[in-house]
Amino acid sequence: MSDHVYIRPVGFAPGPQSEHGNAIRLAGTMVYASRFAVILRRGGEVVERLLASVDTIDEVLGALPDEVGAEAEAQWANLTLAHPPMQLGSRAVALDQPQVMGILNVTPDSFSDGGEFMDKPDVQREVAAAMLEAGAAIIDIGGESTRPGAQPLWEGDEIERVVPAIEACSAMGAAISIDTRKAAVMEAGLEAGAHLVNDVSGLKHDPRSAEVVAAAGCPVVLMHAPGAGGEDLHANGDYDAVVFDVFDALRARRDAALEAGIEAKNIMLDVGIGFGKSLADNLALINALPLFHALGHPLLFGASRKRMIGALSKEAPVEERLGGSVALALEAMRGGAQVLRVHDVPETVQARNVWRGLRDAALTDFSDLPG
Repeated sequence: MSDHVYIRPVGFAPGPQSEHGNAIRLAGTMVYASRFAVILRRGGEVVERLLASVDTIDEVLGALPDEVGAEAEAQWANLTLAHPPMQLGSRAVALDQPQVMGILNVTPDSFSDGGEFMDKPDVQREVAAAMLEAGAAIIDIGGESTRPGAQPLWEGDEIERVVPAIEACSAMGAAISIDTRKAAVMEAGLEAGAHLVNDVSGLKHDPRSAEVVAAAGCPVVLMHAPGAGGEDLHANGDYDAVVFDVFDALRARRDAALEAGIEAKNIMLDVGIGFGKSLADNLALINALPLFHALGHPLLFGASRKRMIGALSKEAPVEERLGGSVALALEAMRGGAQVLRVHDVPETVQARNVWRGLRDAALTDFSDLPG
């Protein structure tokens, strides 16, 4: 049986000085981790779990089986890796603090806005401009609904929906993401002015998609969805242990992207909240989000207005999920997520700014130290 290792941050500090320097800056973010669980899994079962601190991690990793030694060392290095700014056209999006990605759906059947912006270019421009003014670093434009039960859309129709919105946002100088799983739509979106591909299938749906992204040299988000081949994104959501299974699946998609010629610096990962996952699965992934930094890439987090919020709040309808959306965004920030994909940009930006103020204050607070 093959062994697999995972290094999960489990203890956090307001700043390194509170642990007398015995903490790492998690993935170059504003989050500091001081304790770590080193987990050994064999045949799908956890066989050992060791706790380590920064000053004991070398000893703990050195005691692991040789088979996983190199992987463990790579994961530890990734946890301390500071990611450079993401270059999106003329804009450099810093990843040392959480950034907000605003959602602009141009679909008639979106679960969140019900086609509010469909075939309304003036409204699309106003909404995008308002998100940018409120502090969105990126506008994510999608033309195909990926909600459970949504019907697949022909790529030509999807292109007709997204290209005008991309062109309008490009004219504003916005950094733009094209949310699609189809290679032809990626090509049309990038040509129209998009800078980033956000593929909910993790480049599984279209056999040409990895080639398109590699040739464009653009950043890409690889999201986890369990459906084989990226067809039904909500099917086959059966997990032995959802956190480890999603970690392994994202690592496999990352490796496939690298093999296709996509540069490591251009890869961002998304655990895929709500895609083929139960409420318990989603909660486990959010609680374990810091673990995914061990893969060595920035994390995008998208839980805005999703069904799990209603499930935890007396089945609140989608238009009444702002509080839950902000709560999950804050939890993702505490987990070191670099990009937050949201519908409610002003409220999320305000929450981010207050959270950032708390982190800044903690870094400069030495009042409880002697001398």
